[in-house]
Amino acid sequence: MTAVTSFCGLCLLLIIGKFLRMRFSLFQRLYLPSSVIAGVVGLCVVFFGGERVPAGWYAGWSGIPSFLINIVFAALFLGVSTPGLKKIWRVSAPQLCYGQIVAWGQYAVGALVVMLILNPLFDVGPAFAALIEVGFEGGHGTVAGLSDTFAELGWAQGKDLGFTVATVGMIAGVVLGMWLINLGVRFGWVKNIRSFSEQTESERRGVYPKDESPSAGRQTVCADSIDSLALHVAIVGIAVLVGYGIKEFLGLLDGFAPEAVRDLKVLKSFPLFPLCMIGGLVVQNALRFFRLDHLVDHGLMQRLAGTALDFLVVAAVASIRIEFVAENWAPLAIICLAGVAWNVSGVLFLAPRLFRNAWFERAIAEYGQSSGVTATGLLLLRTVDPETKTVAAEAFGYKQLLHEPIMGGGIWTSLAVPLLLTQGFPVVVTVSVCMIVLWLLFWRFVLHPSKKYI
Repeated sequence: MTAVTSFCGLCLLLIIGKFLRMRFSLFQRLYLPSSVIAGVVGLCVVFFGGERVPAGWYAGWSGIPSFLINIVFAALFLGVSTPGLKKIWRVSAPQLCYGQIVAWGQYAVGALVVMLILNPLFDVGPAFAALIEVGFEGGHGTVAGLSDTFAELGWAQGKDLGFTVATVGMIAGVVLGMWLINLGVRFGWVKNIRSFSEQTESERRGVYPKDESPSAGRQTVCADSIDSLALHVAIVGIAVLVGYGIKEFLGLLDGFAPEAVRDLKVLKSFPLFPLCMIGGLVVQNALRFFRLDHLVDHGLMQRLAGTALDFLVVAAVASIRIEFVAENWAPLAIICLAGVAWNVSGVLFLAPRLFRNAWFERAIAEYGQSSGVTATGLLLLRTVDPETKTVAAEAFGYKQLLHEPIMGGGIWTSLAVPLLLTQGFPVVVTVSVCMIVLWLLFWRFVLHPSKKYI
């Protein structure tokens, strides 16, 4: 019955989170997702309730995020009909350049802070340097996906520290994002803003009016053969299976690899979730090859991924072990402040020089993603560009196709943690700094002189 009570407990928390979001204007003004509110409520209930709360109601929460993140990443590109690579590159190249500089910088800043401040003062390990990118850019899902990697490499507390940083990042992404938007209005950087006072009551509460509810997706098969939602869940499962097969292959490959490669523990500890994203691309291309891609609707896939992400965030926040956070509160506070300072400086100093047009709209979307999740970026973008009058939304969307496989839970995110835990700072710092320089050179000599990039 533990599975039943754990699931019901999460459902109850989500309903409470949504009620609080609808009821209190403070949460509405902060644009806090119901899942984050629900997770904090669950964390307080478990922590302050102690033995009075039956263990069966939360026993299964800690293991849920590491499973659900596979669904989120598997569904990422399923049902996506992409335009030509030429158009994607022309629109998204500046956006990709900015996003990559910010993401690689999170590793560089994290490493410098740990080497110069945290290690001498608090004796924290090198893996602390990854918390900014893993927690901010990656979010709760990426931390959940790396939880087994943390445990295998002897840093099990990394999961709880990562969830804490991810929660701070999501809140900072919204709160400081709105502060940046108000700053943009004051200095005339943005003109199309739709303020909180201009929103309808339904928008503030996060509820669609009865006659304006959008479709959740498109049914692609007849229900007498198989329900459309069941088909889409099954396709996600096949994508996860492909990713799992790749992970098993990497494990076998590790047995034949040279000793120097085995010592890195990269192949054996590689997490499953980015491989599920590759699995999704494999399944989507296979469906397109056999001309069956019309059976997959991206809208339904987004709803499945969104559902998984909401439950993931609730479980992740509610299952944070307070004792680890209390023990490391000072280094956590410093590393979070450093990450926030880097992200904000990107908006204020880098973006005006890198983007040719709509620089603030494009930068605020990236700030939201690099601090919280993609949805936070879209929320901030919708605030400054509600009618999509700029190229920001299109560029931000196309950029994900090239950015996500690498950072924020992509291949490098999965490699960096094992490298930090086994090799220390040199490899990660060198690669991060080199990539920042490379992208800056790309902007200076390719993007800046050319007029074809939007």
